[in-house]
Amino acid sequence: MTRQPPSDTDTRMMTRALALARQALSNGEFPVGCVIAVGDTVVAEGHRLGTSTGQGNEIDHAEINAIRQLNRCHPDLDRSTLALYSTMEPCLMCFSAILLSGIDRIVYAYEDVMGGGTGCDRSGLAPLYRDARLTITAGVLREQSLALFRLFFADSGNPYWADSLLCRYTLDQLPG
Repeated sequence: MTRQPPSDTDTRMMTRALALARQALSNGEFPVGCVIAVGDTVVAEGHRLGTSTGQGNEIDHAEINAIRQLNRCHPDLDRSTLALYSTMEPCLMCFSAILLSGIDRIVYAYEDVMGGGTGCDRSGLAPLYRDARLTITAGVLREQSLALFRLFFADSGNPYWADSLLCRYTLDQLPG
């Protein structure tokens, strides 16, 4: 796994992912947006669904929804040319789906201290996961993403992950 500094394209694509996260937040959903792109061209996108009721649908994550759209609209696209941009570090489920999809670049804004998957040690995993090439760029537009999570967790009407490690960590962050 290689770590890489952000580019101007990373900032533009993350700006689009943040717009999707704001859309999710305006619908009462956990504010995660995701864009999959080839260079400056968006080929798929999605945002978090299934959290506005507090039940916590743990399948319809932004990354999964974007990968579903990618598979529907561009099934033959060379996945090694893609970058995935998410306003939050992909969880272990999404991280695995990204690896299995053949996307070899992940760019995220805000670290998921409770369930982030990008830092996991893959050395003991099966070859399908262990041998996947991967480049990660973290912290792109982090403050903008953090602001959305602060709004979400500060709203007592949003019970999803209320009083969790992620909630406490987010609310304890000082404005940058």
